[in-house]
Amino acid sequence: MSTTHLDTRPATTPADTSFFGHPKMLASLFSVEMWERFSFYGMQGILLYYMYFSAEKGGLGIDQGLAAGLVGAYGGGVYLSTILGAWLADRLFGSERVLFGSAIMIMGGHIALALVPGTSGLIAGLVLVGVGSGGLKANATALVGTLYGEKDERRDAGFSIFYMGINAGALIGPLVTGWLQESQGFHWGFGAAAVGMAVGLVVYARGRSKLPAQSHRVAHPLPDGQRKKYGLIFAGITAVIAVLLLTGTVNAENLATSMAYAAIGASVLYFTLIFSSKKVTATERGRVAAFIPLYIASAAFWALFQQQFTFIAVYSEEKLDRNLFGWEMPAAWVQSINPVFIIIFAGIMAALWTRLGRKQPGSALKFSIGLFVMGLAFLAFIPLSGDGKTPLLALAGILLLFTLAELFLSPIGLSVTTKLAPKAFHTQMVALFFLSVSLGTTLAGILSGLYNPEDELPYFIGVGGTAILLAVGLAVASPAIKKLMGGVR
Repeated sequence: MSTTHLDTRPATTPADTSFFGHPKMLASLFSVEMWERFSFYGMQGILLYYMYFSAEKGGLGIDQGLAAGLVGAYGGGVYLSTILGAWLADRLFGSERVLFGSAIMIMGGHIALALVPGTSGLIAGLVLVGVGSGGLKANATALVGTLYGEKDERRDAGFSIFYMGINAGALIGPLVTGWLQESQGFHWGFGAAAVGMAVGLVVYARGRSKLPAQSHRVAHPLPDGQRKKYGLIFAGITAVIAVLLLTGTVNAENLATSMAYAAIGASVLYFTLIFSSKKVTATERGRVAAFIPLYIASAAFWALFQQQFTFIAVYSEEKLDRNLFGWEMPAAWVQSINPVFIIIFAGIMAALWTRLGRKQPGSALKFSIGLFVMGLAFLAFIPLSGDGKTPLLALAGILLLFTLAELFLSPIGLSVTTKLAPKAFHTQMVALFFLSVSLGTTLAGILSGLYNPEDELPYFIGVGGTAILLAVGLAVASPAIKKLMGGVR
């Protein structure tokens, strides 16, 4: 999420209603986001299989537990990259240029996965897609905001249309790449992801000059005198990372753990910076303290939810009965179930919160409910454990619980983060939220490596039970958290 400040002047005239009553450029941003999500989720739907399938099946033959950890580390890296993408937009290039460059990187990453064989293609592809996705994710939403003045009543509806593009891409991507992977091979699936991103990029490039001037503005330009300083900082960080990789200090076996430590270290640094600042008032300091348990709950939630791409992917391939009237459904298609439920239930949940108004649960209690339902989803695997195959309908029911849990926590997360943020540290608080997602996503890979299909119960009880205990603890603490929030719900 970019922290670009929006102009109070209308960016487009009310007469610009050429896209379902909305500005024409919304169609371009809708397209680039839909195709980016198509390529991202399409690639992610088959990524783990590509890593651990044997060479005879077209894969790289990486140990399954290690592969799951690497997928988690990659996902964590994407969310770390959103912080870099937001900073580059706010201080150097503006959201529009960062988004365009990020989209090109994503397309290049998918091309590398499609055309470069072996681990070289895997590394190049994941680095390009990961950094590019972080940059695009950080700025696409900000660009939609520039299409509307602050008092334009079409604003919320415009964002709803935009987010529909996200879910449409997430739904279609795994269907296409999963089918191509099974019928033609992995590299055809990655190639389809590259083509999808190319389509979105072409549509966007044709209209990017028509975006409002606000989209090209750098919110807080970095002074010329500081550019050398930050250049040296980035060069130093790059050099340290290179040394760690070249010396084998950070390697494939400990990459996920290293990524988790990096997210934790950065989080501690941000919290320390905020708490120690004289610019933060006593009320704001209390609000930051209230955010700490929400940060922990968020990381725990994503550690379970993001296992759709690790544990659930393995489970779908090995234990799920995917037979439909004599035809075996590709395992990657399971990744499209959650977007279907999101499309169905997101509007219902939004209407529910609107109807409840002041009677709706506070943010801490919503977090608790989301984490509790997430724990129930893993406990729901217990009756399915054993040697038999799991019915597709049963897994769909569990993924429905995933979706309901997501709707209680995910849309609330960034909203409450911005409300609790001190005025002087808005960007750092947004970064903290993304760091919780990064940490959780990395943990999703580490945890799934502990899953043993020969002895499933300890995994389901341990993961699900821990989430429920954390949820109960958060619910008990919610009155105290609410008091620290200083009037924020």
